[in-house]
Amino acid sequence: MNQLMSHPADDPHAPALPGTLPEALRAELLAFRRDLHMHPELGNQEFRTTAALKDRLERAGLRPRVLATGTGLVCDIGTVDGTPGSAGTPARGALALRADIDALPIPDTKTVDYASTVPGRAHACGHDVHTTVVLGAGLVLADLARQGRLPRPVRLLFQPAEEVLPGGAAEAVECGVLDGVGQILAVHCDPRVDAGRIGLRIGPITSACDRLEVTLEGPGGHTARPHLTTDMVTAAARVAVDVPALIARRVDARAGLAVTWGRLESGHACNVIPQRAALSGTVRCLDLHAWRQAPDLVHAAIDEVATLHGAKSQIDYVRGVPPVVNEADSVQLLHDAMAARRGTASVEDTEQSLGGEDFSWYLERVPGAMARLGVRPPGELSSLDLHRGDFDVDEHAITVGVELFTAAALL
Repeated sequence: MNQLMSHPADDPHAPALPGTLPEALRAELLAFRRDLHMHPELGNQEFRTTAALKDRLERAGLRPRVLATGTGLVCDIGTVDGTPGSAGTPARGALALRADIDALPIPDTKTVDYASTVPGRAHACGHDVHTTVVLGAGLVLADLARQGRLPRPVRLLFQPAEEVLPGGAAEAVECGVLDGVGQILAVHCDPRVDAGRIGLRIGPITSACDRLEVTLEGPGGHTARPHLTTDMVTAAARVAVDVPALIARRVDARAGLAVTWGRLESGHACNVIPQRAALSGTVRCLDLHAWRQAPDLVHAAIDEVATLHGAKSQIDYVRGVPPVVNEADSVQLLHDAMAARRGTASVEDTEQSLGGEDFSWYLERVPGAMARLGVRPPGELSSLDLHRGDFDVDEHAITVGVELFTAAALL
């Protein structure tokens, strides 16, 4: 990344940062992650996960606070905006470390001894790893704070419901989790990056993602006389094909605004033109400005095509999340932190993803950045993608994530 500066830690004679992961804690965190993996909970239902985190943080002498939403929690190390933590670090804008704690409604298909024990539920996006990384970093930093070696206060943020549009981050912000926070960092598992490495990017690193539900209605009839009906199947097919094409011509192509359908339903008999059709899909966008225009553009395109074919349209456009836009200084901090631990060769450029992430809601309020945390076993040419029932990680990534965050808090 040519905008980033090298770090003195590349000098072999530079003093090592404290905050590496002790072997006993590494083993404990590995067991903690596997326990979470065996007991996945969906968004806003993460009661067991919240209780497990609260118990472990309290045993470390910290004072976690469960969010008003009932799941998820925050925990301060040092003094954040006048709120006492476990050790007296100077009061100033805190560094927040965020993890998402929810799982996905898909079955776990792996044959490992820590596979999900909950039918139809799996940690198939790595949130168990994110959670364990922030917990581990918090335990290490709390110990350093007691020694007077933590230069700024840190807030641990364990957020529920990332997978539930418009994302639990929006509710967490309303709960005040950013009060007193000056900067926020996160990691997201990336199965395209080797464990032991991270991917960074200044600017947008994910896309916006909204949900779209469309219902078309009109008089049906006999397939022998389509001219007396609204030919609903044809109308739905034209909406499915023409709306994405229209959208692509009404915004700058560099904005990457795309409508993609996942469902189209209409009719029950081969000789009956139905009165109703339904489509659902997603709207994804690489550009924040274009995302803000997207609802009006999509509504207009659907109405145009539906009207042309004599159908009435009902549109349910569900706002999701804007793109995660990484702030340059925060990306530099992550770069320097990783370089301090493992050298600059452990940092690679990453491309903007079309996936959505509600971490973006925090970045609407405070500067911050998200890093791609490598979870692919080194040497493997391919790995299992996210949101699959057989997804798993190289657990060395937990150590890497903990030491990345502890270095970021110390630099």
